[in-house]
Amino acid sequence: MAHAPPELHAIQSSSPITTLRLSQQASVILERQLLSEKNPISALIAKQEDPEKYGIIEQLFFSCLQTGDDRSALLCLEQLTRRFGSSNEKVMGLRGLYEEAIAENQSDLEHSLRKYDFSLAENPLNLPILKRRIALLRSLSRPVDAITGLVELLKAVPTDAEAWCELADLYQSQGLSSQAIFSLEEALLIAPNAWNIHAHLGEVLYTCARAAETEVSSRYLRRSIQYFCRSVELCDDYLRGFYGLILATSLQLRREYTADFTQTPSSTSTEDFLPREKVEKLNHLAKKKLEDIVKQRSVDRQVWEHAQGELIAAKELLNRESY
Repeated sequence: MAHAPPELHAIQSSSPITTLRLSQQASVILERQLLSEKNPISALIAKQEDPEKYGIIEQLFFSCLQTGDDRSALLCLEQLTRRFGSSNEKVMGLRGLYEEAIAENQSDLEHSLRKYDFSLAENPLNLPILKRRIALLRSLSRPVDAITGLVELLKAVPTDAEAWCELADLYQSQGLSSQAIFSLEEALLIAPNAWNIHAHLGEVLYTCARAAETEVSSRYLRRSIQYFCRSVELCDDYLRGFYGLILATSLQLRREYTADFTQTPSSTSTEDFLPREKVEKLNHLAKKKLEDIVKQRSVDRQVWEHAQGELIAAKELLNRESY
């Protein structure tokens, strides 16, 4: 059985630089795929590999769009359309994304939105189009309409954890923290072991703690620490989880504890109370672990290219917390 070229497999975990390199090879890769399709024997063999082959073409489509190679992206889209048909819901979503990418002005984007509305009038449960419409509403700075769209989507598919997270982001952008927390809690009911969602919820709670009144702030902060702890328990090298844990425990230590603080505050239940010693240990552990992660990943060129923003932010936090 023939295998896809190795350069295509690299798309699976591409950094921005790798994405650029792959998109630059798009014409060669697509020509190879077209020649394979025209060869009757190769086409017969390739039928057994359709899911892998066309999944790779879809990823190449995304890479080309990201790097501005609209022509190659269109060739990818045409191959997918020939294989699955223009009425395929996923293909419709990809075509919508392509049209958004080549839009030259606001009017073109509004035209894409009207096309989505027309498609949904024919099939209200076309999920790829529903999601593209919501994404387009966000890019058009219409968050309230995007929230309405997501709520409708979740009525139809309440088990879409990604949609709940998207809704949480939108609520948070509008200052609706309670709704954001609820949305992330719903996402965790669907994906209880998703460490990134635990950390995301920790971040929202931490933000609430910084803004809330003292007693409510303490409750938010303790919950934030708990969710960050759970995120790194599920993934013991999750940089974002340890980053958040440092922030939350540092704020807890600055705000709530004094040198002679030994008793549980009367306003805090014993169940929620975090002793100072425990918070200090968590803070120290998080700093040590984050430092190790930064050292390890900074020497790996591929990792550095892919996540240098996170690593730089982590270094700055460690430097700031060392004083």
